[in-house]
Amino acid sequence: MAGETVITVVGNLTDDPELRLTPSGDTVAHFTVASTPRTFDRQSNEWRDAETLFLRCSVWRQEAEHTAESLTRGTRVIVQGRLRQRTYETREGERRTVIELEADEIGPSLRFAAVTITKPPHTGVPAGARGGPRPPAEDLVTRPDGERPVSAEGGRHGPREETDPF
Repeated sequence: MAGETVITVVGNLTDDPELRLTPSGDTVAHFTVASTPRTFDRQSNEWRDAETLFLRCSVWRQEAEHTAESLTRGTRVIVQGRLRQRTYETREGERRTVIELEADEIGPSLRFAAVTITKPPHTGVPAGARGGPRPPAEDLVTRPDGERPVSAEGGRHGPREETDPF
């Protein structure tokens, strides 16, 4: 879609990607990337870390399966995608808004590691095809903690966990 905010983030996975299945049968993997910018202080002649950005990300379908199979906590990754804003309601009824990165591409960084590429068997989906539009957030399977997104009308779809918007 034209006018979307596309960004690239380089950082480390804070945990193993979490793979889930939607009611419509699509797979989605959620993960968080921690990115800490570093600058060189010429006066003290040393590197300084700035504040770390923790960005929650999601990736869909076969790419989600590949992500969950290939990447683990601590892996340095490069993620490119579109920023999305989503509103949800906590169990206490408070409305919260989060910004997430819906990944189009994700891969390991080769700056500090080497990888071996294994191509999965052909699935019949043309290269670059995304398999159609992504389902709306309301289509996601309810987590064991009962968390569900808030609809565009502001209606509640079930209890949500306050500390983790996924």
